[in-house]
Amino acid sequence: MTDTIFALATPPGRAAIAVVRLSGPRVRSALKSLGVAVAKPRRAAVRVLRGQGGEAIDHGVVLWFPGPHSYTGEDCAELQVHGGAAVVDTVMVALAEVGLRLAVPGEFTRRAFENGKLDLGQAEAVADLIDAESAAQARQAVRQLGGALSLRYREWRDRLVVLLTHLEAAVDFPDEDIPEAVADGARRPLAALLGDLDAALIDGARGRRIRDGYRVAIVGAPNAGKSSLFNYLIERDAAIVTPDAGTTRDVIEAPLLLDGYRVLLADMAGIRATEDRIEGEGVRRARSWAESADLRLWVVDRSSDGEGWREGVDLLKPGDLCILNKADLPVGSAGVAVSAAAGPLELETLGADLSVGRASAVQMWLADRVTSDLRGSDFPATTRLRHATQLSAARGHLRRALSVLEQPELAAEDIRLAARALALVTGEIGVEDVLDGVFATFCIGK
Repeated sequence: MTDTIFALATPPGRAAIAVVRLSGPRVRSALKSLGVAVAKPRRAAVRVLRGQGGEAIDHGVVLWFPGPHSYTGEDCAELQVHGGAAVVDTVMVALAEVGLRLAVPGEFTRRAFENGKLDLGQAEAVADLIDAESAAQARQAVRQLGGALSLRYREWRDRLVVLLTHLEAAVDFPDEDIPEAVADGARRPLAALLGDLDAALIDGARGRRIRDGYRVAIVGAPNAGKSSLFNYLIERDAAIVTPDAGTTRDVIEAPLLLDGYRVLLADMAGIRATEDRIEGEGVRRARSWAESADLRLWVVDRSSDGEGWREGVDLLKPGDLCILNKADLPVGSAGVAVSAAAGPLELETLGADLSVGRASAVQMWLADRVTSDLRGSDFPATTRLRHATQLSAARGHLRRALSVLEQPELAAEDIRLAARALALVTGEIGVEDVLDGVFATFCIGK
């Protein structure tokens, strides 16, 4: 028999209210052991909760949700008690004493998935919604929870099932001249579906960037003004600013919100050759972070006459921003050279005087860029790496099917494997280690 579980669903610590959730076949008897008569379903009722000896624990609110019309699909209840640690601990001990088990992370939502209340994509959206720090993250999670992602994958899978039906007919009736006609009829819809998956994978980074945060690296030579820009953008003095080159030795990360999107901004060591082992490690880390970033802000001291600006040019990619700092000073040879190099490197360019905190133009440019990269008319087909992995697997199978359509038995097998890969995203077929990995990321009580 399935265990009956319980967990604190609100953060621990001093609070006005704490919520304890219960789910499983023994919920009703557990409530009775606390001296609580079950109220009408989904109706809040004030009750006195009592321990094993009949002593009152608390006056709280009890909500009863009989299965299958509950979050998990099982009998459920919520106890809303006062949030003091002593009250919560006493309630939890009382539930354990009558044989209920403390839930593991994600167990409530996993039961909802296993009982058909949510598919796997929707279950992941629950965790994403809890973790959301920006309006865009919350919007994306709400749409996924509402089934937008699952609907797209099911539509693709339904199209594959139609193709598979025709191909299997060709295999079953090889003497009826069906295979050639089926191959001709399947080629166009198969190519169209493959095009949809290709487009979804190209757009896939957008969903993951919204969920995980858009990564922006501030790069450049030592003393170019990177830390000044970093402090300005995050609106606090997180990075030390001095006239001494090499002050920043490690990568300093800070989140910020721009037009409702979460951005992860990183200040880092100036890019240069050095014999100092500590600074050298900082430069290595800076290069690694910058290479994997979604965008690089290249800060250059335009008044300099040195060649240090050349050190980090290999990190730049088309579409990155070149910031010509110290625009209030006479332009030096570095400024002239960088201005000339920005065009061939396909960089956008802005002038700024970061030393006095005049970086509003950079802030506006960055907000516009983040919004442009992350905004889309369609819901993204991938919001996690797991989705992209299965989508890539399905695309590979469809490409192979397209190449062997004249052999319907081979093409049918690849289409079957593609449909299986898409079904893994929504959890319509289950692989236990996939489920374990998904629900391990949840908090206890959800």
